Amino acid sequence: LIGFGGFGRVYKGTLPNSNTQVAVKRISHESKQGLQAFISEIASIGRLQHRNLVQLFGWCRRGADLLLVYDFMPNGSLDKYIFDDPKTILSWEQRFNIIKGVASGLLYLHEEWEQTVIHRDIKAGNVLLDSELNARLSDFGLAKLYERGTNPSTTRVAGTLGYLAPELTRTGKPTKSTDVFAFGALLLEVVCGRRPVELKALPEELMLVDWV
Repeated sequence: LIGFGGFGRVYKGTLPNSNTQVAVKRISHESKQGLQAFISEIASIGRLQHRNLVQLFGWCRRGADLLLVYDFMPNGSLDKYIFDDPKTILSWEQRFNIIKGVASGLLYLHEEWEQTVIHRDIKAGNVLLDSELNARLSDFGLAKLYERGTNPSTTRVAGTLGYLAPELTRTGKPTKSTDVFAFGALLLEVVCGRRPVELKALPEELMLVDWV
């Protein structure tokens, strides 16, 4: 087990035929009705290919679980390198390269693919780093996928506190602009080395975006 989040648990695995290391995301999906839409959505996400996106290799269904198989990112997520007690401190050049990589991946999702894909949860925990510390966006499209199985009458604001654009709480509708707002919060996070919401901070410094 290498991680878990709103969409389920993530495991590290090895493909038996090639010894390729992979990350396997296990999503519990209760809704039978939404399954077909879910499958077509996965098929479209599988066609997304960009150097700054984590590549989806394949998927399968077992019982109520959906297993998504991704390229394994040996350096884990960006947040480990910014907060807590990182093994190595990222140089400004490395940080700038990571920011450019995220921007490039986001531009592809918003403008350069045949459909517009709204990420909905841009944050340091969803930016993975490959062996050369290049940024790869993960979990793109999963918020939309995940909602296929929920009750359509309940709207859930997808995203993470500190990255949510002000209009999201009013409309609940994610757009390219709300993704860009979250990217702005990520920018500040990478530059300042501080989380977007710091509960132990002074009241005026609680929200990084407001404080800046």
